[in-house]
Amino acid sequence: MIKIIVLGAGMVGSAMAADLSQKFSVTLADINIQRLKLLKEKHPKIEIFQIDICQKENLQSVLAVFDFVVCAVPGFLGFQTLKTIIEAGKNLVDISFFPENALELDALAKAKGVTAIVDCGVAPGMHNIILGYYNEKLKLTDFETLVGGLPKIKNWPFNYKAPFSPIDVIEEYTRPARYVENGNVIVREALTDCELVEFDKVGTLESFNSDGLRSILFTMPHIKNMKEKTLRYPGHVEYVKVLKDSGFFSENKITVNGIEISPLDFTSKILFNEWKLGETEEELTVMRVSLKGENPKGQTVEVIYNLYDEYCPETKTSSMARTTGYTATAVVNLFLEGMFAEKGIFPPELIGKHETCFNYILNYLKDRNVNYTKTQRVL
Repeated sequence: MIKIIVLGAGMVGSAMAADLSQKFSVTLADINIQRLKLLKEKHPKIEIFQIDICQKENLQSVLAVFDFVVCAVPGFLGFQTLKTIIEAGKNLVDISFFPENALELDALAKAKGVTAIVDCGVAPGMHNIILGYYNEKLKLTDFETLVGGLPKIKNWPFNYKAPFSPIDVIEEYTRPARYVENGNVIVREALTDCELVEFDKVGTLESFNSDGLRSILFTMPHIKNMKEKTLRYPGHVEYVKVLKDSGFFSENKITVNGIEISPLDFTSKILFNEWKLGETEEELTVMRVSLKGENPKGQTVEVIYNLYDEYCPETKTSSMARTTGYTATAVVNLFLEGMFAEKGIFPPELIGKHETCFNYILNYLKDRNVNYTKTQRVL
C-alpha cells in the first residue's frame, strides 16, 4: 500500500489525513503530541509521529520511508519545509501559505526529479484550478476571486473565528496586496478598497484587498485585470485596522516590566482564544470566482463559480478544512493515479489547465459534498 505522511496536525492537516486514510497508509506528524493523540482516538488506523520539522536532517530521515508527502505546516515554516522535502527527493502537495515565491525552487525540483504541487487549497488553490481551465478555453481579460471562511454565529467585536493559527490570519492583514489593473501590477496595503458584496445564504459581506494571486502574477501575466479579495462580516476590517494602525501587529520588540516581547506575539496570544474555532463550532466558506474573456466565436463570455459550504456535523469536519483539505487530497489522488507526472514546481493553475485533472478535482469534491455551482452568459 502507498505510504503517505502528512506534516501538520492542525484542523486542515487532520482532515486531509482522515480523507487519505480511506485509501492509503497514512502517518500524521506534528510537534504537538496531544493534538496527534486526539486524532488517533478518532481515527485509530492513522499512525502518528511526533517531530520537529525544523530539524532538517531528522525530517529528511523520517521522509525516506514514505512514497508521498502532504505539507500542511504554518506559513512561516512553509518555504523551508518545502525545500527540505524536495531535497529529500519526495513528491508532494503543499497547502502552507508562505510569503516566498515557490517557483524559485523549480530548478531544484526538476534536478531532484520531484513533482511539487503548491498552494493547493481553496484560495489559493481551487480558484487557480478554475482559472487554469478557462485560460485554455477563453482569451481572458478579467479574473476576480472573493473568498472567506466565517463563523455561523457572530461574536462581537471581530465576528470571526480562524480554523488555523491567528498569526497566519494576521499575515493576511499585514502582507502587501498585489493585483493587476490594466496590465500593471499594483501593490497596496492589505485591508484596503473595502466594499460591501451580497451573497446568497449569507447576506452582506465586506471584501478587502489581500495577497491571494501569488503564482498567478507570474503564470498568467497576459490577463489584464486580476484581483483577489478576502471576505468578512461587515465591521471586521475597522476593528482589525485599529489594531494594525496602533502597532499591535508590529514585530519590533518592546520592553514591558523588564521583559522584551513583540506586540505581534502578544496580539497572537490574545487573539488565539478570541478567534479559536471550536472543534464542533459551525462555520462556513463562501467563494465567488468570476472570469471574463473572448470565446472562439469572438463573443465576450462571463463565467462565475460560486461555493457555499458549511461545517459537516456527520464527520465533525470544518468547512475550511473540507474546502481546503479535500482540494489537496483530490490532487494527491490524481497524481498517484498517474494523471499528472511532470517534474518541477506546479501551482494549481498548471494542473487545472488539463481538462481531465479539472473534472477529476470537481468530481472528487462533489463526492464529498463540496459543490461549486457555475453560471455562464454571453455579454
